[in-house]
Formats: sequence, structure tokens, C-alpha cells
Amino acid sequence: MKIKSLALAVAMISVVFTACDDTTDSIGTSLTDNMDMLKVSTDTFEVTSRSFVADSVLSRNTVGYLGKIKDPETGNYIVGDFMAQFGTLENYTFPEKDSIVSVDASGDVVADSCHIRLFYTTYYGDSLATMNLTAHEMSEPMKENTKYYSNFDPKAEGLVRQDGLKINKTYTLVDLSIDEDERADEGSYTPNIKIDMNKEYVDKDGVRYNNFGTYIMRQYYKNPDYFKNSYNFIHNVCPGFYFEMNDGLGSMAYVYVSQLNVYFRYNNDSTYVGTSSFSGTEEVLQTTNIVNDAAAIKALAEDNTCTYLKTPSGIFTEITLPVDEVKAGHENDTLNTAKLTLTRINNNHHGEYSLDAPSTLLMIPKDSLYSFFENGNIIDYQKSFVASYNSTYNNYVFNNISGMITYMYNAKKDGLASNPNWLNEKEGENWNKVVIIPVTVTTNSSNQIIKVVHDMSLTSTRLVGGDDNPNGPIRLSVVYSKFSHE
Repeated sequence: MKIKSLALAVAMISVVFTACDDTTDSIGTSLTDNMDMLKVSTDTFEVTSRSFVADSVLSRNTVGYLGKIKDPETGNYIVGDFMAQFGTLENYTFPEKDSIVSVDASGDVVADSCHIRLFYTTYYGDSLATMNLTAHEMSEPMKENTKYYSNFDPKAEGLVRQDGLKINKTYTLVDLSIDEDERADEGSYTPNIKIDMNKEYVDKDGVRYNNFGTYIMRQYYKNPDYFKNSYNFIHNVCPGFYFEMNDGLGSMAYVYVSQLNVYFRYNNDSTYVGTSSFSGTEEVLQTTNIVNDAAAIKALAEDNTCTYLKTPSGIFTEITLPVDEVKAGHENDTLNTAKLTLTRINNNHHGEYSLDAPSTLLMIPKDSLYSFFENGNIIDYQKSFVASYNSTYNNYVFNNISGMITYMYNAKKDGLASNPNWLNEKEGENWNKVVIIPVTVTTNSSNQIIKVVHDMSLTSTRLVGGDDNPNGPIRLSVVYSKFSHE
């Protein structure tokens, strides 16, 4: 709905609009010397919004989420399991075989021990909650050309080896077996979940080894090419592991590195303890499986007095932009700015484990909900924008989405030109709708955004909006300019 229209004839303008670069979202025009011929007008429009449930999201992240917590807002239980593959350095080598001191009775090399460590620096919940997981050996690698979503079940899809290695681990996030002083030394200790792999292991060909590390070492000496790169290692030696929660409630670890370590002794003038480490990093696939209570999520989304943003894989906000109203009577004007402010409603559920508000929001056309992430798109400030949470004003501000308004206006015009029924068909039904999605962004040394993925951490907030919004309306503020020869 149009609230007001202000046509301001400006004789003298002290501010010159400048063109934006791709790291900002301020847009303007370059003006001629005839500044007194420029007319500027402003207007404000109401915006409508609603919540909708995200059934699943693309789950390809550098962080694995592991644990089970109870959402204090809904009572919903959220479970995080994840799959990880381990990579190797290019042309990785073990010491020469005849230098290995760790050997069995027949003189063949063995590993003294082997384990996986799941390193985390951030977690949600109670660090002393007792949790239990199983590390399942995968039967085959995750496929590079497959899009894994957060509802993907690797056990149901046959990626877990039925007769493979299964290791049960009970843990607390604070490892009480480590001395308190050692845990307090941030320079030498990083919190982690340690999963020992020192029991007998039987490979897929039925060959037995005293532990998984021995299997790794003997594969190297059998065929060093298997360790030439991560692809060879994953496809010939270790497809990866699926870490599944079995029991426990109260913590969710944000695992940023998964590491497989093999220990052995070797001789180089003196006897040394050698360590071979294979890490799950951004270069190898990692994906998290999130289990939500669908009924609890649906009940929140049906609250029309506000809209929700909830992660992981929970609720997004859909906004209908008043594109026609913005352009009406201004078809030939320049749309300099279009500012949209989303106000956060403070959380009513206070407590030690209240969920934080998402820090960064993405705005994209609704029709791009899946393709944006699947194609690995980044922010272009024409059809995609980001806004950060401002704790001072308790809001998110998209400073200039004029590119989105212009894009949608032209898309409708082109669609109707080719098909008079375009608005009633699938291609046109969402023509003026955008979705607001919590995301995690990665920047380079120049602070340019180079990667955008779904925020898979635990966040929740309500926004002003909804069909029965009891708060003030959401407003889109615009500035137009045009040259006048009057």
C-alpha cells in the first residue's frame, strides 16, 4: 500500500550520487553540470511478509554440527549428525618401510595407535552434558557432483558400510580426562572429541588388521599412489566416516576440523614417534544432517503476528515487494535507492541457553532459493543482498535493493510481452517475492565476499511482519531522480 508521495523540486543539490562498486550496496547516478535541472522525489511503501518452512537446505559447509539439544523456544529437539571425508597432502609419503620400528611378529609394519579427533572452538549448550555417538565407516565416498541436503540420511541411502568399522563413544565437551591447566592453555590445547580406533579392523576384502591405523599404513606401502592426492585417498583407502548421535541431550558442537591420526615409530639415527594426519577440510566434502521436529516448526511458521528466522534448516521469511507501486508514475525515472529495514522482536524466552539472532541475512528472489546455493553464487547487489544484525537498533537494514526492484519490474514486463498469462503460470507466480535466509559468509583479505552458505548453527529470531502484524508496518523507502527541462 502506498503511504505517501512527496514530489520535491530541488534547485540546488549538495550531494552527488556516485556509482557503487561490487562491495557496497549504494547506487547512484553520475550527473552533468546542470545540477539545477535534477528533480528528486521520495516515497514510502508498505511491505507484506510471511514465514515459511524450509524443508531442507543445501548442506555443504566447513563446519560439522554434532549433538542434540532442546530448543528453548519450541521444545523441539534438534539433532546434528555429519559426514566427513579426510584429505591428504599432495604426494604424501610415509617414512621408508625399512625404517619403521613398529612391526608385528612377522616383521610387517603396524600402527601403534590410531584415532579421530573432532576439533571445535564453539558449541551450544552444556559442556558437561553426557553425549554418545557412533562413528560409522562409509562404504563409498560422497559424490562430488551430488547436492547433499540437510535431510539426507547416509544410512538409508547406503553410504554406511554395514559390516564396517563402528565405534561407540561417550563424551562430554569438556574432556575431564585432560588436566584443567592443560585445557586452559589455549596456545597448545584445542577442545576436541577423541574417538579411539585401536580395536581389530577388517577391510572390505576380509583382510584383518590389529587396528585401523595399520590398515592405513599397509595400504600406503602396497600402493603409494593411493596417497598421491585426496581424491585417490578417498576413493581407494578411506571413503570417510559418518558421526551419528545415539544418546544424550544438551550440547551441540560446531566441529571445524575432523582429523584422522596414525601413530608409529621409525628410526632415523634415533627412534622417533611419527604421526600421519589426514584432515577433513574445505577441500574435501563435509555435510551435516539435521533432524527437526516438523510439527513444532510448522506451528511457529503459522504464527501470523510476526515472521520467523530459524536455523538450522528451519524457517525463512518471504517478502512481497511492492514493485508495481514503486514504479507507477516513475517508469522513466531513475530509482536511486530502495531501503528496507527488518525490525527484530525481542526474544520472550530468556535463559542461559536462549538462541542467538542470526548475524547475517541474505535476500534473493524466491525462485533462486535453491539455485543460488547449488551454483555457488555470491552477492552481486543486483539480485542478491546481505544485511548484518545491528544490535544497537535491533534490526537488519538492506540499504539499497533498487537493483532487485528494477530486475523484477523488467522481468514482469518481459514475461507478459512473451506470454499474456505469465503471471498465472509457474514462471511468473513469484515474480515480486524475495526470501530472507540466514547465511554464513566468507571474505577474502580485501573483505570481499567470496562464499555464501546456509547458516547451520543454532539461531532464532522473530521479525516484525505477518498478516496479523500488531506492530508498525514494514516500510520500503525509495528515492527517485530525473532531469527536468522546465
